[in-house]
Amino acid sequence: MKRLRRTMLFMPGNNPGMLQNAAILGADSIILDLEDAVSLSEKDSARILVREAILNMDYSAVEVVVRVNPLDTEFGERDIREIAGVKPHALLIPKAEEEQIKKVEEILTEIEKEQNIEQGTIKLIALIETAFGLERIYEVIKASKRIVGVLLGGEDLTTDMGVKRTKAGEEIFYARNRVASCCRALKVDAIDTPFTDTNDYEGLKVDTTKAKSLGMTGKAAINPRQIDTIHSVFAPSQDEIHRAVRILDAMEEARAEGKGVFSLDGKMVDAPIISRAKNTIELAKLLGLV
Repeated sequence: MKRLRRTMLFMPGNNPGMLQNAAILGADSIILDLEDAVSLSEKDSARILVREAILNMDYSAVEVVVRVNPLDTEFGERDIREIAGVKPHALLIPKAEEEQIKKVEEILTEIEKEQNIEQGTIKLIALIETAFGLERIYEVIKASKRIVGVLLGGEDLTTDMGVKRTKAGEEIFYARNRVASCCRALKVDAIDTPFTDTNDYEGLKVDTTKAKSLGMTGKAAINPRQIDTIHSVFAPSQDEIHRAVRILDAMEEARAEGKGVFSLDGKMVDAPIISRAKNTIELAKLLGLV
């Protein structure tokens, strides 16, 4: 069954209380953060805390992802080597570029072999937050078969670009398009950047809807209160489900009559529309809506 990643909730790796409650907040995935949320003086203690949390907490209801520090810091490889042993579902690699992903692949392959873990168990999610990484995103994804998704980091990307980050998000329009297109081509998830105003639910809904319309399959969250809004956008509506059912029923009738193309409500229905209807029903089933 396809894993849902409608929401990926960032949780600071140095906060025991939040780590303890992470699994019951309703997100599809939790990102236990060892990078931005943790000060330099707490990097080592946070790593130990996250490792012990994965070992001892019941996270069976969610996907567990750990954002490690960049490989060009003294903490990056240490994070990977200590966290990989407790088998999180995935590692989130910041400022992802092709060579970094290849290096992480080598480290994980070595660890899995040493610890008798099935090869390829630990997946990767690439965090695209530089102009160079964005332009090389296809190569980044192709650098490892472990990659199951890409997360767009809008704040760092706009900083790298030297432009202002806004609620309207026009400055990341191209980035969203490129991430969504490459991810669709290579059949991995495209996760949109967080919406940073945690009190603006209408703004969050608008921003999430825009991301979905461009092909994003999920969105990162920085507060549990954002989860329901994001989920509501990525869930098919009852009208969409009803129409998808009608299309698939009409398809079966047309096939029985030997027709390849048919019309419904005066509009022609062809292969792309049928495929979209099938995807809608598949998602609805995963969400328990049908």
